[in-house]
Amino acid sequence: MSKTAFSRAEYAKRLSDVKARMEKAGFDLIICQDPANMCWLSGFDGWSFYVPQCVLVHLEEETPIWFGRAQDAKSAHLTTYLPARNIIPFSEKLIQHAVGHPYDELAELVRARGWAQARIGVEMDAHYYTARCHAHLTQGLPDAQFRNNGDLVNWARLVKSDAEIALMREAGRICTHAINRAVEKMKPGVPQYHVIADIYHAQTMGVDGIGGDYAAICPLMPVGEGTSTPHLTWTDEPLPKSGLVMLEIAGARRRYHAPLTRTMHLGKPPQKIADLAKVVVEGVDAGLATARTGKKAAEVEAAWQAVLRRHGLKKESRVGYSIGLAYPPDWGERTVSLRPGDETELKAGMCFHIQSGMWLEDYGVAISESFVVTDKGGERLCDAARELIVID
Repeated sequence: MSKTAFSRAEYAKRLSDVKARMEKAGFDLIICQDPANMCWLSGFDGWSFYVPQCVLVHLEEETPIWFGRAQDAKSAHLTTYLPARNIIPFSEKLIQHAVGHPYDELAELVRARGWAQARIGVEMDAHYYTARCHAHLTQGLPDAQFRNNGDLVNWARLVKSDAEIALMREAGRICTHAINRAVEKMKPGVPQYHVIADIYHAQTMGVDGIGGDYAAICPLMPVGEGTSTPHLTWTDEPLPKSGLVMLEIAGARRRYHAPLTRTMHLGKPPQKIADLAKVVVEGVDAGLATARTGKKAAEVEAAWQAVLRRHGLKKESRVGYSIGLAYPPDWGERTVSLRPGDETELKAGMCFHIQSGMWLEDYGVAISESFVVTDKGGERLCDAARELIVID
């Protein structure tokens, strides 16, 4: 495989789509600091998102421009398809400088290209686009017009190509392997971090020669009463002789993610927990059956809620979200949510995580699925046991 995950033609198609969206939105230039958007547009892949960096797309520029730390410029040469003239480093002295900022030099770059009066779209909700980045950029370009670009590139990423779907399926295989390995490891008295260590090993080793990447979110593993809330990690405490364990992880392949949640019970589970698990699986099945081309995102959530209502339950939070290419701290795309009011029409190639967790007062159950939308419904990307997993 080439240094980029996709063909030059695919990157060209992505760029053409993004430029069409820019013209429609009234932008001459967009500045993308979301590392997933940077990778999707250019192939850039490095653990450098903790410092200011970005990819610029201008309507009149043939390829994107990478702008980042001088120390990381070689990473751009190694991982992107961009010509050398469009790989622009900023001065190392500006890293964590008390007064100066890398985006002072970004503003200089924009002015040098003749774009000082451009209509510029920035990613106001991107995790790494800080208030200081924005302040220095706008101060350095007083004649430009700045607007939030509304996650323009995130939305362009929503429908996956065949090549992207292939990576999503590989990520699903890796996730399945890691979940199964975790279940094998779980026994009463086993320290929680031992389970996590095996998960990391399985996520990285992958399957059948298909290696895994680091995931955008670390393994989440609440235990006992901790299962009543979703985002706890692990401790060095041993697993109990009897009780619940919830595990949410993802397989990642060339930065494409397939997340999954499973709930385990050490020892015979109480009937109320066994019953809740069956309701959750039934609800997910209803959602997957509804997730067909032409349906609305809200209809998938409604199918899930209809099952809950029949059993006297309800869930206030959204039941799912779009997934795909991702970097820390999140594997969601920040676009479509499976929730009431989201009228986004589903199209073949969109991918979602239907996070079907039910977190009650003192315990919880979650048995989720990652899937790709097809004409026949949601195609599951993982193949782990779809039930409350009882560990004797």
